[in-house]
Amino acid sequence: MRLAIDHRLTLTLPQGISQAVFHLLLTPLSGPTQTVENWSIDMPGIGNAARFVDGFGNVAHLVNLSRPDSEIVVEVRGTVTTRDTHGVLGRPAGEPVPALYRRITALTKSSAGLAAKFRNGRQSRLDTLHALMARVGEQLGLPEAEPAQKQMQADGGQAQSQSAPEAKALPPAADYAHAFIGAARALDIPARYVIGYRFAEGEATLHAWAEAFDDGLGWIGFDPKWQVCSTDAYVRLALGLDAETAVAVRTVPAVEVVDSIKLAQSSGDAA
Repeated sequence: MRLAIDHRLTLTLPQGISQAVFHLLLTPLSGPTQTVENWSIDMPGIGNAARFVDGFGNVAHLVNLSRPDSEIVVEVRGTVTTRDTHGVLGRPAGEPVPALYRRITALTKSSAGLAAKFRNGRQSRLDTLHALMARVGEQLGLPEAEPAQKQMQADGGQAQSQSAPEAKALPPAADYAHAFIGAARALDIPARYVIGYRFAEGEATLHAWAEAFDDGLGWIGFDPKWQVCSTDAYVRLALGLDAETAVAVRTVPAVEVVDSIKLAQSSGDAA
């Protein structure tokens, strides 16, 4: 798909502060599942921002403002062409070694019993990861299925996604990703936290999912909340060990952030 993204963030700062620092992970990179055609970030001070690649391979911007306004608007625009690889990213060049993502963090401690049933199993790693994704959904609950939504597995197979028996308040996507990542790491499988855009039913959201490493296929995207391997409806922004290391906008001092995202599908889909 060829997706035009228009993402507006409104940041409300405390009155009277003399300085504010903004750390942005809002720049996607081209890779096996997406090609960034054009991309821009507009906000006060962005012209003087430090731009660097962090330890996880993300493009970061650091903006320092003196006597900032009480409201800062960040506007992100760009066009990305995505490809459906059934979740498989492979082994992109220049990334940290997969072993980095075996590290357990405070947010990715596996809950008791979540990974236990998969220890010493005879399943392949790929089958274990699919079963683990289903297990996380069973534990945390699943949203109502979107029309015609199907589960796309990394081997190209399909299965109908499950729907919750009744509408209920569900945890945020980050909780599903953390549960999956924690259980995978408890099984000594490298797994990492991903943020980006998810496009569904004509709407886009800033979303979180996971990627896990298979010795044969490399990195594979898993979205435990929606029970799918990532498809061409996903645009990757940044990744890290968990939600603390992959935050779209981090500020000092901490501020309230309000999101508004518009995402249009172009008629010129990729072949």
